[in-house]
Amino acid sequence: MNGMIVALVGALLCFYGVRSVHLGILAIGFGLGWLIADLCNASFWWLLLIALIGAVSAWVVTSLIFRFAAYFIGGLTGAMIGTKLATVLQPGDKNWALSMIVAAAVCVSGAFLADKFRARALLWLTSIGGASMILSGLGRMGDLEFLRDPEPGWQQITATLSWIGLSVCGWLVQRRLFAERLGIEPAADEPPSRNIGGKWPSR
Repeated sequence: MNGMIVALVGALLCFYGVRSVHLGILAIGFGLGWLIADLCNASFWWLLLIALIGAVSAWVVTSLIFRFAAYFIGGLTGAMIGTKLATVLQPGDKNWALSMIVAAAVCVSGAFLADKFRARALLWLTSIGGASMILSGLGRMGDLEFLRDPEPGWQQITATLSWIGLSVCGWLVQRRLFAERLGIEPAADEPPSRNIGGKWPSR
């Protein structure tokens, strides 16, 4: 049950993340809180509590500084991706300091990319971040634990390839569903758009 919750939120972000700024922020905040708490092997109720706090906090802060929403959302999603990356790259016991350094580095990179390239970057960030949540959720179900915390070898390779595959699927689905809305791909009867980066939805 606990894995299903985070997997569903991850699917929302991975395949529907750029459709609504509010849904995207809530899903990103939830996922970031969950993955950070998961690094500490917290219990389910603590995971859920911290994830909900993350969702509400992300939504409140972004609402207060909506002018910088793309930058902030990119940073949050980058932090979530970095946290998952730290988990995949550190089988077994985790180095908390190294995990925070990786999360912070990807956070800054995500913020910069989202601010510069807007929809194109956010499309990738939401797909990759959502995929990381799906794997973390599935990793709490039955024999799929290696997707959440892989051991060195085939588990690490399989978890990484699964992450990449899900991310690409999410990107393809979102691009097909929302590309015209975001100005990434012109309609057939319209001239090519000069807006290379696209824009974040207004709601």
